[in-house]
Amino acid sequence: MQLDSRQLAAFAAVLHEGSFEAAARALHVTPSAVSQRIKALEERLGRVLIRRGSPCAATEAGESLQRHAQQLQVLEAQALAPFGLEAGAAAALPLSIAVNADSLATWFVPALAAVRERHDIAIDLHVEDQDHSSELLRQGRVLAAVSAEPAPVQGCRVAPLGRMRYRAVASPAFMRRHFPRGVDDEALAQAPCNVFNQKDQLQARFLRLLTRRRLQPPQHRIPSTHGFIHAALHGLGWGMNPEDLVAPLLARGDLVELAPGCTLDVPLYWQRWSLEAPVLRTLSEAVAAAARAGLQPPDTPPNAGERR
Repeated sequence: MQLDSRQLAAFAAVLHEGSFEAAARALHVTPSAVSQRIKALEERLGRVLIRRGSPCAATEAGESLQRHAQQLQVLEAQALAPFGLEAGAAAALPLSIAVNADSLATWFVPALAAVRERHDIAIDLHVEDQDHSSELLRQGRVLAAVSAEPAPVQGCRVAPLGRMRYRAVASPAFMRRHFPRGVDDEALAQAPCNVFNQKDQLQARFLRLLTRRRLQPPQHRIPSTHGFIHAALHGLGWGMNPEDLVAPLLARGDLVELAPGCTLDVPLYWQRWSLEAPVLRTLSEAVAAAARAGLQPPDTPPNAGERR
């Protein structure tokens, strides 16, 4: 069965832009034209492909088609690039990538800048916990991801990036208030900690490392890497933070460690489609180079960790 390229382009645009109206603007057609193309595609395949909402999302049947549409878009753009032609309505090739918040705040952005120097791309980042980012690959929503999963997703290839190192830190005032007699099990069970979101298990792992117990202290949810640090600085709670970000604050005494010298290393991997496209090779090379500069080597022995 051969699919209509305009219908596929409309399908991909709705999912990328989030609505039929935004897709119409991106494709320079009317919303009615987008709707008609999607309807015709769904009727041809006999499946509902898009779940209408805010934003629109692929149904289970639409996920595999979403991946196919993105792959065709990448291949078409690469084929036309030597001729100075555009693939579709937009000149820049959209690259959807999943990355965890702490990587985005530390080592990852230089890789994107390096790719942008060589390819005309429009970056679409999905910020997701590295323990869950591989699911976005399975759904076809991204073409590459920073992941904690070492086994390749079907249709993808995987490579180790390195390990992000974390330290448990708090403000001096917080330590005086909550740990006046030192950091022990009883105090750790009562002292509030900061967590990124409900997926963030790093604080819990740190507590098990120190106490060999599953403590459940009060929690503050703070879904921002830099907000996490500010929360520690202002005494809201203690938390695990990337070593590179808190090192200057520790050196100045603005923050102190709960357990000096005790770090958690989180292994990270690069998963991307097994698609032979120059832009994906460039992206993977740039990510590997940025990881070498910003992460602990992959062979650093781990001692625990899951992370946002």
